[in-house]
This record gives sequence, structure tokens and C-alpha cells, in this order.
Amino acid sequence: MTTRILPAVGDPDAARAISTLLSQLPSAEPAAPVADSTTLLDTLARLAVDSIDELPEVVLVHERIGPVPALELIREVALRFPAVGVVLVSSDAGPGLFSAAMDSGARGLIGLPLSYEELAARVQAAAQWSVGVRRHLGRGAGADVFTGPGGRVVTVTGAKGGVGTTFTAVQFALAAAASGRRTALVDMDLQAGDVGSYLDVQFRRSIADLAGIQDISPRVLQDAVYDDRTGLALLLAPADGERGEEVDDRAARHIVGALRARYELVVIDCGTQVTGANAATVEMADVAVLVTTPDVVAVRAAKRMVRMWERLQVRKAEDTSMVVNRWSKHTEIQPALIEKITKTRATRTPVPAAFKELQAVVDAGRVQDLDNRSTVKQALWALAGELGLLAAPEESTGQSPKPAGAAIAVRASGPVARLRRGREG
Repeated sequence: MTTRILPAVGDPDAARAISTLLSQLPSAEPAAPVADSTTLLDTLARLAVDSIDELPEVVLVHERIGPVPALELIREVALRFPAVGVVLVSSDAGPGLFSAAMDSGARGLIGLPLSYEELAARVQAAAQWSVGVRRHLGRGAGADVFTGPGGRVVTVTGAKGGVGTTFTAVQFALAAAASGRRTALVDMDLQAGDVGSYLDVQFRRSIADLAGIQDISPRVLQDAVYDDRTGLALLLAPADGERGEEVDDRAARHIVGALRARYELVVIDCGTQVTGANAATVEMADVAVLVTTPDVVAVRAAKRMVRMWERLQVRKAEDTSMVVNRWSKHTEIQPALIEKITKTRATRTPVPAAFKELQAVVDAGRVQDLDNRSTVKQALWALAGELGLLAAPEESTGQSPKPAGAAIAVRASGPVARLRRGREG
């Protein structure tokens, strides 16, 4: 029997060493190593589209894989692809890690430095287990597992309170759903989430109900999600804010992984506070959006948020998309200056200041009813297309994104001068 092996190794030297040893195993067919967790999951998802038999029998996960930590990655692979035997490769081969790896769904642990005998034994055991599971799944036992291709995750974070974070996240999700994408909208503002209020939804379940569940099957996930008439699947923040503490970084990774496996697009409102849960979520995101307004206090808050993400190794500034809300051509602080100060990538489409268009639907808690002629809605839906969130961007909005050079030069006096004086602060 030929054993197909897919190594997931971020370190190039370790990848070469593992590939060399794998090539020496009898009847082994090692694939080229993948360098990160996202590539691994996407690769497995593509292989699983046609048949479970296309998946490798064994996946090797190196301890320094990222951005998802090794044990969390093992748990997600075991959940979504239960016919794959996962083996952890780590310099710590003690009983504590062994127990944690088994709890996560691993089929073995190999210590570093690698030895041929141990590698051969662990790979063979995992492959035999995989073959047995496939025989079992072939008889129809695998209908309730995640095997679809992973969707995209976009996080929307506010530089500070009141900049329009939740409204932006909701409109992104509505635009994606209208374009034909199966979309989930998640409220990760765990203590003060307002997604339900904006859409006039009350539901007995929340994201906190998933926090203590080790294996989030599609059925369990569906019980916690509210299928809204807008076409969105809503996972709301807990009504009792203190329950937000139940959702830690590990739970957040697990929940987002389950959502990514089930929906084409997952839009997550991360609020304005940095917690373990939303920091882990921003780290996992394919697109991380930071919302600010063109005023001194908000821009300084945006710079503070970006710096914090970098210190915590959550997100680099250049990998963050900056959305400028409540913009006008008369605003002294323009997107080009915000981009320069925060070192982020300002989106081409600023969102105009036109709260009168929004007041009626916001007060009624029905932002889904915002008129299509609203300049704010047109800008946000154009932004969704610019960020790649729509299935057919050209059909989702009547307004084309503004060119990159649309930012207007700013004057050097007034609040801009204050902002520049504080740039190094």
C-alpha cells in the first residue's frame, strides 16, 4: 500500500530534513511541504472536493507552523477531515504534550531531532488508522463532517468607539449575500455587541454557547446560528456581556475554523477592544479591516491599534486595510495622510459623511432596509467589491471604486498640524 504524506512545516530547514527522511520510507509518496496552516487546510479542502480517497493518509504538522498554532490546527484537520491521520512533530515529546496532542485528534507524536525508525513507525500507524477510518466512512458514517473548501474570513475592527464598525460589518455582509455568497456575520464584540440590534434580531443562542464545545459539528453550529431573512447566518454576541469571558482565544480559533468550513464568507465584527478572542480572529483573517474617521482622536486611536497588533504579532500594518468613514472633500485629514501615519493600506473608496441617510433605519434597527440610493450604502458595497468580498463585484453596486489618487491634498495648519506633532508620540 502506498502511503501519501503531506508535511506542514513553516521552517525551510526543517522542511528539507523532513522531506529527505520521508523520501526514504518504503512505499511512501511524500508531497511537497506546505508552509502555513491556511495553505494546508485549503489543500486538503481541494483534494476532498472529488472524493475522500484523494486525501493523503498522513499529515505531519511541525510545532512551529502558523498562523494557527499546531494543536489548534490538528484539531481543525481532525474535525474537517476525519479520515486523515495527523502526526505532530515537536522538540517536546513529553507526556504533557502527548496527552494534549491526542486530545486534539493527533494519531502520534514524533520527537525532534527526527529518527528514521520513529518516523517510520508513527507514519505507518497513522496510515493504517486512516485506511480503517476510510472503510468505515465509505459505508456512510461521514455525512456530518466538514469537508468543503475553506471560505474567506474578513474582520472589521474599529479604531475607537463610534466610528461605524458594526454598520460597516453589517453592510459588507449584506453586500456579499446579495452577490450570491453564502455569508455568515459574527458579532465578536463580546461585551457590547450590537449586530442583533442593527438587524432587529433576538435569538436565544450566542457565540458563548459554542465556547466550551470541543467538536463543533455542522449540526451543533447550526443550532447556534440564526438564519436571518436577509440571507445572512448570524452568530450573535451574548446578551449578558459577562459571558463574553467564556470565549477565549482558543475557542475563537475553533469557532472561526468551523464557520470558515461551512460558509463562503465569514464577516466578523471585532469591536474596538483588543481581547484574546478577537486578536486570534484578526490573526486568522484573510482580510483585516480597520475603520476610522478623519479626525485627530480617531486617527491616533487607529495608529495605537495598529502598533498594538504589531507588538502582539497579530497583524502587520501593511497587511491591514484602512477604511475611512464619514469622509468629505472638505475634511482636513484625508485618506492619504491616514495611510502615511498608520502605515496601513487605505482603501480607494472612502465612505461619505451622510448620517441623515442612515438615521431612520439605524433608529428602527433595520439597516438592511437602507435605500439603494444612499451614498453611504453605495460606498460600502463598492468597498466590499474592492476588498474581494463579492461573488460578482460589477453587479453588486452602481458605484465604481474611486481611483487610488482620489485623495485630496491637506493643509498643514489646524488639526493636521496637531496630528503630525503627535505622530512620534
